[in-house]
Amino acid sequence: MIYLYIVVALIVGLVIGYLVPTTIAKRQLSQIKVTASQLLEEGQKAAEAKKKEALLEAKEEMHRLRSEADKEVRERRSEVQRLEKRVQQKEETVDRRLEGLDKRDKGLTGKEQELAKVREQLQQQISEELIELERISAITTEEAKEILLKRVEEEYSHYLAKRMKEMEDESREESQRRSRDIIISAIQRTAVDHATEATISVVPIPGDDLKGRIIGREGRNIRAFETITGVDLVIDDTPEAVTLSAFDPVRREVARIALEKLIVDGRIHPARIEEMVEKAKKEVDERIKEEGERAVLEAGVRGMHPDLVKTLGRLYYRTSYGQNVLQHSLEVAHLTSLIAAELKVDPLIARRAGLLHDIGKAVSHEVQGPHALVGADLARKYNENNEILHAIAAHHNDIEQKSVFPVLVQLADAISASRPGARRESLETYIKRLTMLESVADSFPGVEKAYAIQAGREIRIMVKPEQVDDAEAVKLAHDISQRVEKEMVYPGQIKITVIREIRATDYAR
Repeated sequence: MIYLYIVVALIVGLVIGYLVPTTIAKRQLSQIKVTASQLLEEGQKAAEAKKKEALLEAKEEMHRLRSEADKEVRERRSEVQRLEKRVQQKEETVDRRLEGLDKRDKGLTGKEQELAKVREQLQQQISEELIELERISAITTEEAKEILLKRVEEEYSHYLAKRMKEMEDESREESQRRSRDIIISAIQRTAVDHATEATISVVPIPGDDLKGRIIGREGRNIRAFETITGVDLVIDDTPEAVTLSAFDPVRREVARIALEKLIVDGRIHPARIEEMVEKAKKEVDERIKEEGERAVLEAGVRGMHPDLVKTLGRLYYRTSYGQNVLQHSLEVAHLTSLIAAELKVDPLIARRAGLLHDIGKAVSHEVQGPHALVGADLARKYNENNEILHAIAAHHNDIEQKSVFPVLVQLADAISASRPGARRESLETYIKRLTMLESVADSFPGVEKAYAIQAGREIRIMVKPEQVDDAEAVKLAHDISQRVEKEMVYPGQIKITVIREIRATDYAR
């Protein structure tokens, strides 16, 4: 029974557990449906209200925009009407001005016709007056024009000569002042170690008894020496000295060093002479290289070919009128650089051209032609630029000068050569130059006498006053200077002075 009660209780519990939740769920579901229906109705009512409100706002906005558009259209219409009115006013103004211009044009046409009539009358009167003047003067119009043109030409020629003289004087004074400042500044900033060097080599010997040993038996030593060195060995009565003479300064220097070594060694015979000459050549080659490098370093020139540097060093043994050519080239390099800096042109090119301007003298005894052209050809082999080549070739006017650098080199060359004591020239050459200078001046018509003064630095020319007037005197000085530049070679510059003097003489009796 107990088990039965337990089973029945379980069954009853299960039935109650199933039926009670189902009833509660149904009741809650019905409540949810009612609530949903209420919410749906409320949402529909709210949506209807929102819809009505949005339609009302849209109608209000449309009305506002339509009002603004109507207002803008009215404003635009009034602006267009105002502009049309202004255009109409301007058209009326233009029409009035056109009417005024038409009236003025008609008036000008009438005046032009009147002026044409007056012009015809004047031409007729001028023609009548010209005929009357030809009748009175007994010359035609063409003849009168020729006389007038001739008179104007004479007056203009005199005025032109006078004006030319004034302009030449002004430009000469200004250029002389400027050039004087530049040249003086360049000269003051250049120092020179020495002025001249001897052109022969004199070798001292311990005693006159050594002269016999130098000559050798039957002259074999002196002949061997001259043959090997190419230098003339002069042995005369000069005490304790012998003289070396040769056209090539390098060979003369080799001979001098070799002879000094032979004198010190004491063994003088052909084999020993040949040995000493070879040693001397090596020493001279080394000295040439050192002098070339020294010159390049002192001049501040870079990038030069080693062979060209060595050729430059050969100028150490070359002189021109007693002036050492290498020292002269260094001086020209410094002067050219200083003048170029004053004139605002490239001083590096000027310095290089000045250093190499006489490079042709190092080989001019081996190659035919002017040393300027020879030097330019030599520098071209070592790839020097065209400015340098042109400056070298044109610094003595062997070719036309086409840039400022040959002019600067020529100027510095003249300064270095004309410096007091820089060069010597023989009496024969000096007299020949003075004579030629006077003969050039005497060859011009109207010249009475010419005198070369100031050691050939100036020439004074006396002219015949009845043949040469003041204007022609200016032209004569210019023509003489041009011819002197063309036909003569001289250091520095030559001043040409033409003197025209009128003397009136009478006697009281």
